[in-house]
Amino acid sequence: MTTATVPTTAPARREPVVSGPSLARLTGVELRKLADTRAGRWLLVTIGLIAAVIVVVQLFVVEPEDQTFTAFFTPSLLPVGLLLPVLGILSITGEWSQRTALTTFALVPRRQRVIAAKLVAVVLAALGSVLVSLAVAAVGTLAARATGGAGAWTFDWQLLPYAAVFQVANVLMGAGFGLLLLNTPLAIVTYLLLPTVWSVLSAMIKALREPAGWLDTSLTMEPLLGPDVTAGQWGRLGVSLAVWMVLPLAAGLVRTLRREVS
Repeated sequence: MTTATVPTTAPARREPVVSGPSLARLTGVELRKLADTRAGRWLLVTIGLIAAVIVVVQLFVVEPEDQTFTAFFTPSLLPVGLLLPVLGILSITGEWSQRTALTTFALVPRRQRVIAAKLVAVVLAALGSVLVSLAVAAVGTLAARATGGAGAWTFDWQLLPYAAVFQVANVLMGAGFGLLLLNTPLAIVTYLLLPTVWSVLSAMIKALREPAGWLDTSLTMEPLLGPDVTAGQWGRLGVSLAVWMVLPLAAGLVRTLRREVS
């Protein structure tokens, strides 16, 4: 009598699931990338220098009684806000202009995670620029007090969140154009040219003046530089940002996710 032996098979070995890098780690990488290139590094230096130069100029041209913390802080926001969109564009288009997209998306195949990290990084940079403006305003106030100016520390703290919204909106508009065009020179020229052309046309053509109040970001974002923003002004700001920020970001995200990397 023979006994049949049933062969036993070893259970399938499960491969360990390797999770990709966290969003926090990707954001840290993108923050380092902002200063890795010569253009990005000098742009960050220029942003800090411009904020400092604005304060120094005010020490000489502003009346002593008007040399206050608020007077030093607010004027530095506008020139810095003009450069932040370029930083947003460089952050997005750098992967394509330097031909590192293939490596980046090979290491992190989920492109939306890379894009999210880039957007978080430029937002943090924009918030950091607000801190720089606060720091140089504080130095300017101390210098004004030492040189015979008022040197008053009066500050409406409602200006702080408005300044943050102002700078974050600026950098995200630039990032939107970068995502949409994926070419550094083209994105910078288009971002600078389109709003300028729109402003000129609205000033020349009477029929465009009413829409310009809703679509011209130079007009809708101006109230953010003051202490009070009305509900109507928030509404106009929301409409203009939907056109110049949300639409480019959405369309650019779709394009970047679908574009073939070669």
